[in-house]
Amino acid sequence: MLPTGSAKKITIYVNQDTRTHMEPLWSAILGYLRHKHVAGATVFRADAGFGSHEQIHNPQSEYIAEHCPVRIEFIETKERADELLPTLYEMVTDGLIAVQDLTIVKSVAKAKKSKLPESTAPKKIVSRAAKMVRIYLGESDRCNDEPLYEAIVKKLRMMEFEGATVYRGILGYGAKGHTHKAGLFHLSHDLPIMISVVEKPDRANELVQVVADMMQDGIIVTSDVELHHIAREISAS
Repeated sequence: MLPTGSAKKITIYVNQDTRTHMEPLWSAILGYLRHKHVAGATVFRADAGFGSHEQIHNPQSEYIAEHCPVRIEFIETKERADELLPTLYEMVTDGLIAVQDLTIVKSVAKAKKSKLPESTAPKKIVSRAAKMVRIYLGESDRCNDEPLYEAIVKKLRMMEFEGATVYRGILGYGAKGHTHKAGLFHLSHDLPIMISVVEKPDRANELVQVVADMMQDGIIVTSDVELHHIAREISAS
């Protein structure tokens, strides 16, 4: 899995019918990248295109379609990219290689599921002190072009807070004394909303500041809690 931070995106353009030895060049490049344990690579086949000869290649002509462009794209750390480029340079005898600097913001991979039946998989309980943050706002509150509660959850997820849950109330009133109620046909668009977050104590103040900057009207409440995290242990196999 790639670490977050600076990285390189390498894009290779070749033709579908360009070959090296006994196989298509794009296939040989993909095989080389897999052999070198690149984090991941993708091959794109274009519907149409043209190159230096200004000849349009598209599926309308069987002969020309075989000459359609193919794009191979992968992302790696700068050190790995520098290691791979010399060989790729030698492999691409007819085509184009482009290198682009970029920043990896998020890189995650789902853990493999345990092969043990759920009922027999061992449990692990981790207990620690935490902060409960409750955010109260109205369903009609907005941030730019989306509901404020959705914008808050997206922001918290991007900043890698541990989790957030949104609750929609059926009846309530606030400081202004206005009653907000879900009608028979759910016509109310300003029902009370509460977002609940449990977070490490050292990040609670950061969370409050981030949310407060997004809100125009509402309440944020914090309290000390004890967190008991129960999870089934995943086998390494």
